[in-house]
Amino acid sequence: MPTVTASSMTAANVDPALVEAARRGDTAAREVLLDRALPLILQWCARLGGPRVDAEDAAHDAGVVLLTRLTELREPDRFGAWLFGVTRRVLAQHRRTAWLKRWVPGFGTERVDGDADPLRDAEISETTRRVQAALEDLSEPHREALVLFDLEERTESEVAELLDIPLGTARSRLRAAREAFRRAARKHHLHAEVVALPMGGRGDA
Repeated sequence: MPTVTASSMTAANVDPALVEAARRGDTAAREVLLDRALPLILQWCARLGGPRVDAEDAAHDAGVVLLTRLTELREPDRFGAWLFGVTRRVLAQHRRTAWLKRWVPGFGTERVDGDADPLRDAEISETTRRVQAALEDLSEPHREALVLFDLEERTESEVAELLDIPLGTARSRLRAAREAFRRAARKHHLHAEVVALPMGGRGDA
C-alpha cells in the first residue's frame, strides 16, 4: 500500500492558475477547485483518519477550511502540500474528539433534560478539560503517534508508513509519546485509569 503524501495531489490535476483564481474570489473557480479537491481529501481522510474518525465528516470540515482559508495560500503551485496540511490538522482535531470519547466516560453523549445530572456533567467536563490540557502538552509528533497506535490500534509498521518515518523512529517515538502523556496526565491530576494507557496497538507479525 503506497504512502499517502501531499505529492498525491497531482492526481487531482489542479492547475495553479485555477488555484489563483479561486484564491482571488472567483466563485466558479472555487467551485471547480473544491470539486476536484474533495475526492482526494476524502481519500486522505479514509487512509489517515482511522476507524474512529468519520472520513466524510472530516473531509467536509477540511473542505470548509479550504474555502475559508484559501486566501492565506501565497504559492498556488504548492496547493497540494497546503491542502495536505489542512487535512492533516482537521484529522488531528477529529482524533482528539475520538480520544476524548474513549477516555472520558460520558463525553459526547446526548442527554434529555429530565435525565440531566449536573454533578456528573461537571465531572465529565472537568476530566475532559484535563485530558485536553494533557494532550496539548504533547508535541504534535508525539500526539499523532500516540493516537495512531494506542487509540486506533495500528501496528508499528502502519504507524511508520502513515507518518512516513523509519520503523525504528516510529517505535522510539511511541515510547517517548507514551511517557510524555503519562507525565502530562499526572501533571494535570488525571485519574489513574487515564494515566495508564491501554497499550492498544498491535505488534507486527
